[in-house]
Amino acid sequence: MTDLEIRIRIEPSLAKVPAAAWDACAGLIPAHPIHEDNLSPDLSTRGYTNNPFVSHDFLYSLERAKCVGGRTGWQPRHLLAETTDGELVGCVPCYMKSHSQGEYVFDHGWAEAFEHAGGDYYPKLLVAVPFTPATGPRLLARPGPLQDQVRGALADALAEITTASELSSAHVNFLTEPEWTALGQRGFLQRTDQQFHWENAGYASFDDFLGALASRKRKAIKRERKEALAPGISVHWLTGSDLTEEVWDAFFKFYMDTGSRKWGRPYLTREFFSVVGAAMGDRILLMMAKREGRWIAGAINFLGSDTIYGRNWGAVEHHPFLHFELCYYQAIDYAIQHKLSRVEAGAQGEHKLARGYMPHTTYSAHFIANPGLRRAVAEYLARERAYVQAAGEELAAAAPFRKDLAEQE
Repeated sequence: MTDLEIRIRIEPSLAKVPAAAWDACAGLIPAHPIHEDNLSPDLSTRGYTNNPFVSHDFLYSLERAKCVGGRTGWQPRHLLAETTDGELVGCVPCYMKSHSQGEYVFDHGWAEAFEHAGGDYYPKLLVAVPFTPATGPRLLARPGPLQDQVRGALADALAEITTASELSSAHVNFLTEPEWTALGQRGFLQRTDQQFHWENAGYASFDDFLGALASRKRKAIKRERKEALAPGISVHWLTGSDLTEEVWDAFFKFYMDTGSRKWGRPYLTREFFSVVGAAMGDRILLMMAKREGRWIAGAINFLGSDTIYGRNWGAVEHHPFLHFELCYYQAIDYAIQHKLSRVEAGAQGEHKLARGYMPHTTYSAHFIANPGLRRAVAEYLARERAYVQAAGEELAAAAPFRKDLAEQE
C-alpha cells in the first residue's frame, strides 16, 4: 500500500472544521476509508469507537459556550491532517495551555521544578478533552489501512511543533493503551494512573449484580440505597427532549455548588449545558432526584456505544448516600437495563471499590523538550508506574465480589 502524502495544519476553532469530517476521523460515523480499493470488510470498520467526548458536537460546544478560548487558559490549537487535495484524514483535539487546571493528570510539580531552574513551563501543548478524565482516542484517523501512518504523522507533528515553537512540553492525556504504546515508541514519556470502573458481567438485573457480591457488601449497598431515598426522594432518568431549560437551570445550581467547593472556579458555563443538550441530547443522561416536587440533586452522564460515562454531580440538599445512589448505583442499573458493558464514574475514589467498581489503569504520554527536565521526569515516572501497578493489584485483591464465584472462573 502506497504511503499517503499528508499535510499538518493548526486550526484555532472547530467552527471551521466540518462536523462530519471530524467525526469520521473520530470513528463516530461511517466514512469511506482512505484508499478503499481492495479493502477487506474488517479493515473498513476498524477503529470505530463511538466515544462521545471526541465528537465535534462535544468539543465545539465547549468552544461555543466559552469554556475554552478567551481568557480561560485553554486556547484551541487543533491539529488537522489533510491530503494534498484537502481531504481531512486525521485530527487531534489540542490546546495551548497557560496553566495545568482542569486536566486530572497532575504536572504541577514538574512546572514548579522547571521554573525554579529558570525555565518557562507554560505555555505547553495539551491533547485532551477539556475537564473530562475519560479514556478515549486522541490521535484520530479515518479508518483504513493508512490509519497508523496518519496517527504517526500527527504524533510527530506534536513533537515538532513543541520544539519549533520553543515550548516546554506536549502532553496527551487519557489516551488509549495502543496509542500510549505507540507514542512511547516515538519518544514520549509514559505515565499511568488509576480509575475505578464497573464491568457488566451479563447481569440480568441490579439484584443479579448484588448476588455476585460478598454478603457484607451486598447488605451495605442495600442499606445505602434504602437510606438514600428514605426522605421521600424519587429518581428520574432524563434524556433527549426531557432536557429542558428548567432542568438545566436546576442542574447548573447543583454543578455550581460542587464546583465552588471542590475547585474554587467551576469550569463549565451555564450556556454549555444548553448548547451541548441541543447538540447531543440523545447522548446525555441526567440522573435527577426530586423531593416534594423540587429538583434537589443530579448527576450528568454521557453515553457511548457500550459505556456510560459519569461526569458531574451536585445537590442543593444533602442526604446520606444520595451521591452514591445517583452517581454509582443508578448508573449500574441503567447499564444493566440497556446492556452496556461498562460504567466509568470519573477520576479518583477508592470508595468506589466497595460498590463494585474495580481499578483500571489510565494512560498519558508526555513529550518533554528540555533534556534535563525530561531526564528527571522519566526517572519519576518509572517509580510512579511501579507504584500504580502495585496499588492496582492490591486493590483488585480486595474486590467486593464473592470468593466462591472467583474460584469458579
